[in-house]
Amino acid sequence: MSNIKACIFDLDGVIVDTAVYHFKAWKRLADELGINFTEHDNERLKGVSRVRSLEIILELGDVTKTEAEQQELATRKNAWYVEMINRMTPAEILPGAKEFLEACRAAGIKTALGSASKNSDTILAKINMAHLFDAIVDGNHVSKAKPDPEVFLKGAEALGVTPAECVVFEDAIAGVDAAINGGMKVVGIGSPDVLNKADLVVSGLDKMSLEKLDKL
Repeated sequence: MSNIKACIFDLDGVIVDTAVYHFKAWKRLADELGINFTEHDNERLKGVSRVRSLEIILELGDVTKTEAEQQELATRKNAWYVEMINRMTPAEILPGAKEFLEACRAAGIKTALGSASKNSDTILAKINMAHLFDAIVDGNHVSKAKPDPEVFLKGAEALGVTPAECVVFEDAIAGVDAAINGGMKVVGIGSPDVLNKADLVVSGLDKMSLEKLDKL
């Protein structure tokens, strides 16, 4: 067995795809502001904080808002998003995610969630997967956004392992960079062209195995 003792998973795009709900909520807000916001524009919001996401949308529409107004808009967007994720079910778990986590745990590998989301507890409860994580580090526990490695380093610390003993699973460039910055191995979930800095890239956790993990 290799020296891998822990796997740390991003939530969005790795375990579930809540990006569609983020897009719908931002789109609804942009429509109300009279800003044309497309799926192509939405790519720029991936792995970015709520505050920065709003700034990008306002820039797209050349719209200026005071800090208080921005706060109100971001809060409204989040309320719509939370409303949608509260209707989630285990049917929305991405293919292979649950099975791979179960395989890791059966092999004695520790698991943690490392996500920027502030709603991860709600999502994990809705998809019935909270019990598959030894530690949960999310947007409520960290102050620095990826590519800063804070979220993954806190995950390793919570699991009692060193960064070198961890493998991170990420679907965003900023997340892959964060893992590398933290001195961890990283598996990209998505396209090899986009996530070219990852140690290995697979299309989803259904294409991941303990054998592949062992070879990292």
